Parts: sequence; C-alpha cells; structure tokens
Amino acid sequence: MVFAVGLSGCSTSGNTTEDPNSPKAQATAEAQKRITESELRAFCPPVTIREGTAVLTNYGKSADKTPDNLIYQASIANETRSCQPGDGTLTMNVAIAGKIVPGAKFSPGTVTVPIRVAVVQGTDVLYSKLHKQAVSATDSSAATQFVFNDPNVTFPKPTSQNVQVFIGFDEGPDTTAKTKQKKQ
Repeated sequence: MVFAVGLSGCSTSGNTTEDPNSPKAQATAEAQKRITESELRAFCPPVTIREGTAVLTNYGKSADKTPDNLIYQASIANETRSCQPGDGTLTMNVAIAGKIVPGAKFSPGTVTVPIRVAVVQGTDVLYSKLHKQAVSATDSSAATQFVFNDPNVTFPKPTSQNVQVFIGFDEGPDTTAKTKQKKQ
C-alpha cells in the first residue's frame, strides 16, 4: 500500500500541454521571439577598429612627448556587435572593451575618451557619431578597464554586403551635429 501511494505521486496524466501562462512557457515564447532563423542568417556588418585609432596617448599640454610627461594611454582591445533589422533599416549595437593605463603624470579621477562610430558604404557615410566616454580611473598604479557601446547605430538596410562599421578613438572635431548654414 505504501508502495502504491508513493507511485501515485510520480504518475503523470499523460497531458503534455503546458500552461501558456507559466513562467517556463513565457520564457520559451520570449526566447523564440528574440531571434528568428532569417535574423540569424541576415547580414550584420563586422566592426573594425580603424587603423591608427586603437591607441590614444595623452601628454596634456606638454610639447615634450616622453614617458615622464605621459598622463595616460588608452587602448581598445576588443569589439563586437549585434544587429536588429527593421522596416528598411538596420540597427546595430556596437561595443568595445578597452583600458586606461596611467602614466607618470596621471592623477586619479575621471578620464574622458573620444570614441567615434562610423558606418560607411562605398564613399557614403551612413552614420557617424562622436561619443565622449567617461571612465572612472581611481588607481594610479593599475590599468582601468572600460566598456563602451552605442546601441543606436541605425542606417538604411543594405541591399548588398558592402557596408563597413568602424570604431576608434577620434580627437578630431565633432562633425556629428554640424549644421549647414544658409548663404545670405
């Protein structure tokens, strides 16, 4: 009798339909919504660190660019991206990992590094934005790691795989919000 009672707790009714409102069913539905096969196979342009922009060296106002005058050196180590197609557009989340290495003249605090994300198709610039990434670097004896991402890189969906995405440090002027002036 005890054996039969024990087995009754292990039996199933044969009904394999799961409640659609259960947490497991909702998590499964959400996961299936996230990525479709067509999205998985869709073109997502690779991200490239533009040549000459992976390292940023700051000597401040010193004309003597020696290790004794180095404030910090920033570098980009890795890059990644994800893509989300929309109606006629492609939105990318572009990210990098980097670090700030303190120099002889470093003072702990916030270091702001200029990071540009640009999307180019042939000679056309589809997207270009300069970001000012603040990094809290409080240890003057060790490198500080940081992660940067721009989740809103949006441009017209390419019809062929000829789009390049570049990322890197950019100390040049911010031409992102440049407005055209009318001639009078």
